[in-house]
Amino acid sequence: EGMLIKKELERIVPTSDAPTGPVAETDLLGKSLEEMEDFGHSVGVPVRQAVMGNEDCFSLNEIATYGSKGVCAYAAHCYQLGQMDGTVMKDIHEVFSKLASDKPDMEGLLANALRVGDISGRVLAMLDDAHASTFGAPEPTPVKMTATEGKAILVSGHDLKDLDALLKQTEGTGVNVYTHGEMLPAHSYPGLKKYKHLVGNYGTAWQNQKFEFATFPGPVIVTTNCIIEPRRAYRNRLYTTNEVGLDGVTHIGHDRDFSEVIAQAQSMKGFKDTVDPAQYHTVGFNHRAVLPLANQVIEAAQSGALSRIVLIGGCDGSQFDRNYFTELAEELPEDTLILTLGCAKNRFIRSKKLMGATLSNGLPRLLDMGQCNDSYSAVVVAGELAKALDCTVNDLPLSLALSHLEQKAAAVLLALLNMGVKNIRLGPSLPAYVTPNVLDVLVEKYNLMPTTNAKDDVKKMMAGE
Repeated sequence: EGMLIKKELERIVPTSDAPTGPVAETDLLGKSLEEMEDFGHSVGVPVRQAVMGNEDCFSLNEIATYGSKGVCAYAAHCYQLGQMDGTVMKDIHEVFSKLASDKPDMEGLLANALRVGDISGRVLAMLDDAHASTFGAPEPTPVKMTATEGKAILVSGHDLKDLDALLKQTEGTGVNVYTHGEMLPAHSYPGLKKYKHLVGNYGTAWQNQKFEFATFPGPVIVTTNCIIEPRRAYRNRLYTTNEVGLDGVTHIGHDRDFSEVIAQAQSMKGFKDTVDPAQYHTVGFNHRAVLPLANQVIEAAQSGALSRIVLIGGCDGSQFDRNYFTELAEELPEDTLILTLGCAKNRFIRSKKLMGATLSNGLPRLLDMGQCNDSYSAVVVAGELAKALDCTVNDLPLSLALSHLEQKAAAVLLALLNMGVKNIRLGPSLPAYVTPNVLDVLVEKYNLMPTTNAKDDVKKMMAGE
């Protein structure tokens, strides 16, 4: 499909304006899978690094590459919701043009990476507006985290438009809908939570899907999200949409016709019982909901009721050392405020120490701001607090700890760096494509630092380090 689009562009764009070079001249139409795999090896990481001949320049190239992929994923969400800025696409293509070059241009590649951060910030703002204008401004909403008796469908991923279509089609069918993973914040949007059969959230983050999908008593829909080769236990009731797809798994087309999914849900047993007592987690602390609380936050800080604000977010993964983020959240003093977003929140939102915890002035200690793209909300809140206190964001009693995994995390990190945000802790390990020399530059300019252990990092955070 991508090659067909390329051919159409070649027909439209005048020859004098068309890009040139190996990437522009690539034609994979009619190639077999084996031939495409061979081509992939010819442009893989080791080959491209050898051609560039400078590991630090290639490191910057890879940072911008992964960041660009994340930006494009967020832009795709915007496009689905009918919002797109032509200048964004123009800038993305100019970034791609730089990435296609094998010239070891250190200054140019650093500027290109930061340009990705600029585009990322604009796309995140656009997606925030697209979600709010389509489904209503998010508002704090308690979400049931336990089962309700009845037939059920589970929806994982990020695409709220898919969830909206499913909710419309399941209304009145006797089938309940549950969110999974990054769909959890959907419950905070008025246009989605109005559906009474959107009954709750099931499961945790993407890496646990092999167990959680297997135990869910109904079909599962995976929208744009990380997907793992499914187990036989649920393969025949797994469905994909949009950019997600696997051989042998039914894919729902652009018409978003979920009739087959609904019919399968009605044929299955669903949940036999309602779990009692139910458990809840509150979502919806988007910047539109948090900013009206700014005066309370400032007063709490000035009175001593609030010692520090800590943002813990990003992408979760299966590595054992990601327990760092659980330990960090639980190790923080009781007078700290925790902002969280992305699937990394699943490391601690069910912590008995944090569930229902409040500051001495009654403010919740844990504010769930939404999906990974809602890092934009955190930036807006920080910016407004800085204005109110007549200081910069970096002067606020604010610490950031980001769980890094894939391209969306890279896009968010570059957006924060482009905005001049400093003192970010990144972990549990640094990306393999960041060389020691590039890290030295990031440390010197932004004080970017790796996570160490929770107790030591908390001590440093509370000391303003």
